[in-house]
Amino acid sequence: MNRRDFMTATGAVAAASVYPSLAPLSAQTPYGPTDERSYIEPVPVAAYRHPSPSAYEAFQDMKFGIRIHWGIYSIWHRGRESWPFLDMSLGDRQRYNHLYEAWNPAGFDADAWMSIFADSGMKMFAFTTKHHEGFSMFDTRTRVRNRANWTAPGGPRIEECDLAYSIMETPFRRDVVKELCDAAHKRNLKIDLYFSHPDWYDADFRPYQEDPLQVPSAAALLEPDDLARVRARYGSHPVIVPDPTDAQVRRMMARHRAQLLELLTNYGTIDMMCLDMALGRRVWPELRQTLLKIREFQPNVMLRNRGIGCYGDYVTPERAIPDSNQEVTMPWFCIYPLGTDFSFEPDGSKYKGTGWIVHSLADTVSKGGGLMIGVGPSAYGEFHPEAIRQMKATGRWLDANGEAIYGTRTRDGALKSEGDTIRYTRSKDGRFVYAILIEWPGPEVVLRSVHPAAGTKVSMLGSNADLVWNFDSATGTKISLPENLQQAANRPCDYAWTLRFAV
Repeated sequence: MNRRDFMTATGAVAAASVYPSLAPLSAQTPYGPTDERSYIEPVPVAAYRHPSPSAYEAFQDMKFGIRIHWGIYSIWHRGRESWPFLDMSLGDRQRYNHLYEAWNPAGFDADAWMSIFADSGMKMFAFTTKHHEGFSMFDTRTRVRNRANWTAPGGPRIEECDLAYSIMETPFRRDVVKELCDAAHKRNLKIDLYFSHPDWYDADFRPYQEDPLQVPSAAALLEPDDLARVRARYGSHPVIVPDPTDAQVRRMMARHRAQLLELLTNYGTIDMMCLDMALGRRVWPELRQTLLKIREFQPNVMLRNRGIGCYGDYVTPERAIPDSNQEVTMPWFCIYPLGTDFSFEPDGSKYKGTGWIVHSLADTVSKGGGLMIGVGPSAYGEFHPEAIRQMKATGRWLDANGEAIYGTRTRDGALKSEGDTIRYTRSKDGRFVYAILIEWPGPEVVLRSVHPAAGTKVSMLGSNADLVWNFDSATGTKISLPENLQQAANRPCDYAWTLRFAV
């Protein structure tokens, strides 16, 4: 049944009743936010095991990496990755679903990418294996059996098909995920594979979240907050198609599980999986079984909590660094685009700059998290030269200051910072404290919350000079900075400077 037939048969009032008045939900567990999925139990089932302490330790040691969104949406480049699909005309949706037939990013070089990341001081990368629009950037053996025909006579309808809808069906015919993972393993870079729970191409997945295909029973299948977004986007005019059959639901969950297990069995050790969005209460028992199966294949893979609540291991505050007084109860990476979006930005002037990266990194690490900057390549497979310049300059800053970033931990309570210009970290063994100066202080700086051990040396990372200091119980520790360092050219780095204390 297409939307026109549905509206004629049931009337506009019936269609509108699928989207009732909504109230927001919120929940918190000892493991962290539940991603507002009310159907997920607050504590995992007894058979479930989170990764080992060493996996959590390794996650918290990395501190800096890159988040790469790359897919067929890079061809049209309308921003926000595949999200513009939901606002496209029906004709553009149909054309978008055929873009893969011309996908041929001849400039892609996995080893060159990894060289950029290593030179930038990154310890990990996150890569989009499949975004919401459903195109797989890896060699999946699963098949799509139903899809939307957006320009069918009489309105959109579901039609049968038989294809993987993957990069292996493009002129490129290379498994990008394999090449990236192989290159990363050679350089000992950690791997985070992004995977969207929903799939807007495979019609078996309807209607979870803001799926472009909605169904008559949406109110029973979606969470209230999801229904609110659907109503806000589509109003009373969603594309309505029949509810999925039980067989289609089973096929959907089988394909969802198979793809996740492909990613965890075909590419060696995977350190993290960045799950995104959510499915619904109807399929949660099957998704939970998938999570148990994931743990059989890679017990130490860290899972982002989106769509799985307390079964997740880390969270990703997005486009905002938590305030110092916000307690994040799970390990976390802040994800923040370097340009305007997480995918390719063609305008070099819109990249935020090395200073922004350094200051954001210092801020997140001082609060106990890490930073993933979002940078996407072009449809050709190459990063913008300005993005490369800014990232590599960050690597040079980390060459001098990495001791205060990698493998460090946050200080307690209010000791994370002083004002807007000083951020603190500490070594894991508690022997050293690092004060990262976001602005050059001039001839001296006074730190209220640091009391160096008697007779200890205070130094600036990247410089051989021992700094003169004295402690006053009323004002704190005053450090004098030599005359030669007042000239920017004589300083060990740009953007921020780190003082090291034994305590």
